[in-house]
Amino acid sequence: MSKSSETPFPPKGFDTVVVDIAVRLALIGLLAGWSLSLIGPFITLALWGVILAVALHPIFVWLQRLFGGRGMPAAALVTVVMLIVVLGPSSLLSAGLIENLRELAASAQEGKIQVPPPPHGVRSWPIIGDEIHTLWSLASTNLAAALEKLAPHLRTIGEFLLSAAAGAGLSLLQFLAAVIIAGFLFVPAGSLGEGVRRFARRLSAGRGDLFVDLAGATIRNVSRGVIGVALLQALLIGIGLLAAGVPGAGLITFLALILAVVQIGPTILVIGAIIWAWSSLDTLGAVLFTAYMIPATLIDNVLKPIVMSRGLATPMPVILVGVIGGTLSHGIIGLFVGPIVLAVAYELLVLWVQRDGDAQGDEAVEAAGTAAEPPS
Repeated sequence: MSKSSETPFPPKGFDTVVVDIAVRLALIGLLAGWSLSLIGPFITLALWGVILAVALHPIFVWLQRLFGGRGMPAAALVTVVMLIVVLGPSSLLSAGLIENLRELAASAQEGKIQVPPPPHGVRSWPIIGDEIHTLWSLASTNLAAALEKLAPHLRTIGEFLLSAAAGAGLSLLQFLAAVIIAGFLFVPAGSLGEGVRRFARRLSAGRGDLFVDLAGATIRNVSRGVIGVALLQALLIGIGLLAAGVPGAGLITFLALILAVVQIGPTILVIGAIIWAWSSLDTLGAVLFTAYMIPATLIDNVLKPIVMSRGLATPMPVILVGVIGGTLSHGIIGLFVGPIVLAVAYELLVLWVQRDGDAQGDEAVEAAGTAAEPPS
C-alpha cells in the first residue's frame, strides 16, 4: 500500500479545538454532577437555613444595633429565640395530643363514650345512606362491635397517621438544624450576599442585583404572609376551641396550623367544631362560638394578600400561584422556592416583552423617518 493511500490522523479539516472544548465540558459536567451528589443530602437543610437567615435578617440587623454593632450576640439571641419558638409550641401541642389520645383510649375502655343514634334523614342519603345508618346505629348501641367491624380501615388509618407523625418529627428535626445553620449565616451575611450578587451579575449583567433583591423580598413577604398569618389564625382558632371546651382542642389547633401553612386551610376542622357546638352547647353558646370561629377561619383571606404583596412589584396572583404550586410540588420548602422562581420568571418575561416592544417601536420610528425624507 502506498503512502498516499494512508488516512492521515488527525484527518484533514479536523478541528482539535472542538475536541478540547467537548472534553472540558464533559469534565466540568462530571465534576458538577459529582459535587451535587455529595451535597444532595444537605441541600434541603441549606435552603431552609438560607431562607430563615434572609427572613430574619432585618431582626438581626436591629439587634446588632442594640448590641453596639456586635454581630455574634445578636445572632445567638435570634437563634435561641427561634429554637424556643419552635420547640415551645411543638412540645405543648405534642403533650396535648398525647393527653387527648390517652383520655380517648381510657374513655373507650371504660365505655364512657356514647354515640347518639343517627338522624332519620341519614338513610335517605344517596348511595351511602343505608350503610352509614346501619354502622351508626350499631355504634350507638354497641361501640365495641362497630369498632371491630371498622378494624381493617382503622388499621390503615393508624398506619398513615404514624407515618405522618414520623415525617412531621423528621421535618421538625430538620427545621431545628436549619435554625442553627441560619444562626451561623447571620454574621457573614454581608460577604455572602455580595458573592450571590456577583454570581447574579455574571448571569444577567443588568438585572442581577434586581433578581437578588426580588428573591430576598419574596422570602420575607411569604414568611410573614404564610407562616405569620397561619400562626395567628391557629392561635385564634385555638382560643375559640378552648373557650368552648371542644374535645381535643390541642390536636385540632395543631392540625389547623398545619393545614393553614400548607395552604389547604382549617375550614373543614372548624366546620366539624361548629357542628359539635350546635349539638353539645346551648343555643347562645353555639351562636357565639360560630360568630367567633367564622371570622377566625376567614382572616387569612384578608391578611395574606395584604402582607404578601407589600413592597413587591410582582402581581399578587403570581406570588400566590407560586406558593400553592411550590407547596404541592416540593412540600413546605416549596412555599418559598415556588414564589421566588415564579417572581424571577415573571420579571424575565416582562423584560423580554418590553425589549421586543421597544425594538419594534425603534424599527417603526426608523421606517417613518425614512419615509418622511425627501427624495434626493
